[in-house]
Amino acid sequence: MIYLAFFICLLYGFLVLYLSKGFDRLKDLENVQNKPVTSFSILVPFRNEELNLPGLLESIIALDYPTAQFELILINDASSDASVSIVNRSKTKHPTLNLTLIDNNSISGSPKKDAIHKAIALASYDWIITTDADCVVPETWLRAFDSMITQQSPKMVAAPVSYLPKSGFLHKFQLLDFLSFQGITMGSFGMKDKKFGHPFLCNGANLCYTKESFKAVNGFAGNHHIPSGDDVFLLEKMFKKFPEDIQFIKSKEAIVLTSSKDSFKELIQQRVRWAAKTTAYDSTYTKFVGVLVFATSLTMVTLFILGSLGELPWLHVGFIFLLKFNIDFVLLYKTSQFFEQQDVMKSYFISSLLHPFYTLLIAILSLKKSYTWKDRTY
Repeated sequence: MIYLAFFICLLYGFLVLYLSKGFDRLKDLENVQNKPVTSFSILVPFRNEELNLPGLLESIIALDYPTAQFELILINDASSDASVSIVNRSKTKHPTLNLTLIDNNSISGSPKKDAIHKAIALASYDWIITTDADCVVPETWLRAFDSMITQQSPKMVAAPVSYLPKSGFLHKFQLLDFLSFQGITMGSFGMKDKKFGHPFLCNGANLCYTKESFKAVNGFAGNHHIPSGDDVFLLEKMFKKFPEDIQFIKSKEAIVLTSSKDSFKELIQQRVRWAAKTTAYDSTYTKFVGVLVFATSLTMVTLFILGSLGELPWLHVGFIFLLKFNIDFVLLYKTSQFFEQQDVMKSYFISSLLHPFYTLLIAILSLKKSYTWKDRTY
């Protein structure tokens, strides 16, 4: 057993170190332009977001970008709270903000994709940016995208996302978990010109692409039946069609912040939703990564159980644990530095003990259990 565990962790280690190298290869965005060139349509689907919409709207109003060069399209997905009233009040209070509110037509198994698809058809500008209602954008947000677009001429641009600071172990655990996703995302983009691997993660809370490229890949066709995945499935299709024209903004000026979950139950629902779409990926490489991460977590849990039963020396268990602990630390610390959230690393040791059990739980539930998202069960 120990030899198999060592082999699995060795494969996992090569993958993480490879992605860590990609993180370093990904160049920082330089020379954010003073004179904006690009015009943007910002799309935000929402459902019952009365607590979060004020923060998002305030951050968009505060953008350091000419109001004549962006529009905001908010898509109401059958909200039953005060969300619509909040949007209308904001529209009245800020008449110079080019804000349009529309209702979603949910015609598939994915209301969010339906909302984005409808808004793209109405968008005035070619460059589309999606974010979520529970996010806050930096004032330099559009300037960073504008600089990337004018410098690189891409067709899709992914950008960084992190959590707003909150106290408590649950929030620190989530932040570490989320930072690992960001590190993997950035690392995969950093190695996209290599033969092994390609970008396979991005986040719809901070994603930009052209209407022309969206139409060229036939939008969300083929995965409308999957509730989430408006980001990763689109990335997969875009990379197949335009492998040289997919970029990632490695810039603090482009970081969008969102909120971690306040309860373990909410966290599980969110992560099960994220994991449930894994089997629908087309990419063999992406599936390999998912299987390897699952196998590594299963190995760690098995070792802990065998050690507790006295079937395996704790020295062997500790060796494998420290191997994985140090490998993960390399990429995670780099990512925390980029986001200037190094303090969360104080929770890394205990989080690393719990994380394999958590990952295994999510994987099992994603195959067997339905989940709730925006008061709907899937």
